[in-house]
Amino acid sequence: MKQTSLFSLALLCMVAAGSAQAHGDFSCDVPKAEWKTQMELQRKLTAEGWKIRQVKTDNGCYEVYGFDEKGQRIEIYFNPKTFEKVGEIKQPS
Repeated sequence: MKQTSLFSLALLCMVAAGSAQAHGDFSCDVPKAEWKTQMELQRKLTAEGWKIRQVKTDNGCYEVYGFDEKGQRIEIYFNPKTFEKVGEIKQPS
């Protein structure tokens, strides 16, 4: 009985952690005055072969929806100052 409870607790913790990442629990701590524009990020990614559907702000990061240079559907978070990738939500194949 004790083993079942420990297993259930461990499973619950893993599901909760996965759920947080699946919903984009990423954040960027950059002062707004230091942000580059969404259009600059979109131009950069388009030049790299991406097809961008939408760029929006979420938790202080730029959240990008579209398709990467390989044609894979993407949802990726970028630092708005450096355009460094800070997180990605895996899309179903």
